[in-house]
Amino acid sequence: METLTLRPGEAQAGRRADVWLSETVDGMTRSAAARLLEEGLVTCGGKPLSKSCRLTGGETVEVLLPEPEPLDLIPQDIPLDIVYEDGDVIVVNKPKGLVVHPAPGHPDGTLVNALLFHCGSSLSGVGGALRPGIVHRIDRDTSGLIIAAKNDLAHQGLAAQLQDHTLARTYECLALGGLREDQGTVNAPIGRHPSDRKKMAVIPGGRPAVTHWEALDRFPGCTHLRCRLETGRTHQIRVHMAHIGHPILGDTVYGAKKPVPGLHGQCLHAVGLRFRHPRTGELVELSCGLPPEFQEQLQKLSARR
Repeated sequence: METLTLRPGEAQAGRRADVWLSETVDGMTRSAAARLLEEGLVTCGGKPLSKSCRLTGGETVEVLLPEPEPLDLIPQDIPLDIVYEDGDVIVVNKPKGLVVHPAPGHPDGTLVNALLFHCGSSLSGVGGALRPGIVHRIDRDTSGLIIAAKNDLAHQGLAAQLQDHTLARTYECLALGGLREDQGTVNAPIGRHPSDRKKMAVIPGGRPAVTHWEALDRFPGCTHLRCRLETGRTHQIRVHMAHIGHPILGDTVYGAKKPVPGLHGQCLHAVGLRFRHPRTGELVELSCGLPPEFQEQLQKLSARR
């Protein structure tokens, strides 16, 4: 079992334990949180918390996360745009629409299924039965570079770099509106949206989240940005840009009221990865071009200037 140590802030005082837990742990529903509490897997000071327990704020809560139930993952011959590969790691330029790993509603047809076909049994098991090889995630409708580990040594090394922020991930996006500064940082905690379980939000007591951005070009009503993640929360760039009043073009979840013609989902692409090779220690820097959808939007915006 994995153990999480969480410390609710003062702003969480009075919150029900099950509600707070579901808002704090990425991907956890309220029913799943209640189940953990009922099974005595959530403790404070060594004593189990009940799901209706009210937090005081500032206490230390330990959560035991059981291993995911195994699924029969099927290797599938799904084309992969491989940017880098050796005996330890593989980096893929993921297209929009491809889910990273199996989940409710997406039992197959994922990047994991494609990696199983391509790599065979050469994927790490650190990520659990549902996510072999997966070190980090990219949203379904976000494209770009994602790294997977072929063995546990590589996975642990890359995970450590994610933890200490030395595995650098760079994105480009089109943000609505004109940002006054040429660069900036959004440092705002992210957690589960208090009323919409499918969304994330900037909330008091959320998990620390930092996004650095710089303006690459400016258009009427839109700014081309490069963003660098210091942390990797769910939907982080999308949430942070919406939080400062500049949601990403095409993102109907966090800002746009309707889809953009010729654009499927948000205009967000992971253009760069930099990491130390987990076996050799050598610096690996990778990049990929913008997808056609993104380039077409740039051309349309340029024509309006």
